[in-house]
Amino acid sequence: MSLWLASASPRRREILGSLGIAFQVHVTDIDESELPNEDPIGYVGRVARNKRSAAAEVLDGAILAADTTVTIDGRVLAKPQDDDDAREMLRLLSGRIHHVHTGISIGHGGRFVDRVVSTEVVFATLSDSMIDRYVASGEPQGKAGAYAIQGIAAGFVTDLRGSYSNVVGLPAREVVEGLLEVGALTSWP
Repeated sequence: MSLWLASASPRRREILGSLGIAFQVHVTDIDESELPNEDPIGYVGRVARNKRSAAAEVLDGAILAADTTVTIDGRVLAKPQDDDDAREMLRLLSGRIHHVHTGISIGHGGRFVDRVVSTEVVFATLSDSMIDRYVASGEPQGKAGAYAIQGIAAGFVTDLRGSYSNVVGLPAREVVEGLLEVGALTSWP
């Protein structure tokens, strides 16, 4: 049985690989724009389902797709468009609580599991010079919320409630449960 990861994210590949699960990668190209009045949880769930559906049109086997976003004050913080956007996001997160939501969508043999996992993250207060040095590192680019918890930004986190791997981009426990539920895995580990 083949498991396909419908994602270009190297972090998702690392997490899935660390679980000892064999898989292949298939990158989908879908519109990830937010819909008007769409809440963040509905948004990541919909995008994950759309990625899985797009992959299912061309692949056989089990498919796992995911999408992650960061929210604060009801605002979605997607990947920063440039360094100034990253600085703005980091100032917004500084000294505050925010949430990371990951939608996962798993399909196999006509069975489907769709879930959204949320984690609460608390950041320390960041000075402008800390933010500037972090942005200059290049790490915020391509990361929802302009940070990578598995990198330098680990030093910004004062508290975390929920799944650490969810913040990285793939909630490990829920993925294993979903793969077992749809029969993509018969046992684990």
